[in-house]
Amino acid sequence: MTLTTAEADTLLADHFAPWVLDLGLSTVETGERHAVLRWSDRLAREGGGLSGQALMAAADTACVVAVSAARGGFGPMTTVQQSTSFQRAVVGRDVLVHARITRLGRRIAFLDITLTTEPTEHTEHTGAAEATGAAGAAAGTGSARGAEEPAAHATAVYALG
Repeated sequence: MTLTTAEADTLLADHFAPWVLDLGLSTVETGERHAVLRWSDRLAREGGGLSGQALMAAADTACVVAVSAARGGFGPMTTVQQSTSFQRAVVGRDVLVHARITRLGRRIAFLDITLTTEPTEHTEHTGAAEATGAAGAAAGTGSARGAEEPAAHATAVYALG
């Protein structure tokens, strides 16, 4: 049984440090093997660009929500590895953080994360965002219709308790 978006938002409030909550993340969608969080641009750095460190924290947080949704609730887990490639700056736009589980075992989980800017009425719709899984297969979330090219892509590995 997956988490609802309201349950995922409660999970964020109950299990994350105040500085993570300051990111202002909210859950847009949860599913059997994914989660999508929205992040506002309120933590922009000088010049209006979103901070890379904050983008990485948002990606990490979305992974915890995705794994919790897949497992039917929150449980202890630890980030073992996260690798992020920043592909373009995000200025003055909300970000959709798509975390998709590519492999979920009893003790370890692998995820792909794609961060895209949320489309505006002036954005040309280019189709669903895609992330490449560890096996090389495309793994779109199916929820980013109309999103622009990714702003960042990450992979992560979690040890599960």
